[in-house]
Amino acid sequence: MFKKTFLVITILIQFVLPLRAWASTPYVLEEQIEAKTLDRRAQILQAYLTKYNSPLQYHAQDFIDAANTYNLDWRLVAAISGVESTFGKFVPGGSGTPYSSYNGWGWGVYGTQAIYFKSWREGIFTVSAGLRINYLNKGLTDPLAMNRVYAASPAWGGHVNYFLADMKKFQNFEYQDTASLSNLTARVAGNSAELAFKPISSTSGR
Repeated sequence: MFKKTFLVITILIQFVLPLRAWASTPYVLEEQIEAKTLDRRAQILQAYLTKYNSPLQYHAQDFIDAANTYNLDWRLVAAISGVESTFGKFVPGGSGTPYSSYNGWGWGVYGTQAIYFKSWREGIFTVSAGLRINYLNKGLTDPLAMNRVYAASPAWGGHVNYFLADMKKFQNFEYQDTASLSNLTARVAGNSAELAFKPISSTSGR
């Protein structure tokens, strides 16, 4: 009799009680979206890109993270996107939503051929790595020096320098009037959300 009673109690503990606990607990699916507090450089860059209604404004922190990873001027990759695609507004494959190629840098674009990225973040990191490996490490450290390799137009380097200077001007003057931006957050969503992006050691870009 004791053995039967013990067996019944054991079954209750192992099966019935956990089942009741499960039934009393609501099962909720939550979408997890990563939010980061922007550092000051990202706040400045986001405010600048917002002036152009750029889709890249939501990836300001990605520009900073990539610049830190590859030791670049944090304005450089954004400035190139200004020249090549009006800050991501006109890209190969169409500029709808979602953007077809996420390639706002003319990276690997030759005639009708173009490299397609999976997200803006992937594009930012790939171009940043390519600039470090194929340009800065080879002594091409400013847009005028990069010009002969990056673009056929001899005016390209001057245009990139224009945006670099314009961003610096914005930082020193216009941004001082946007103190309310100090609490901005960057929401990583869409195609960027699932990326566990790792720094790359090589690139097949320009």
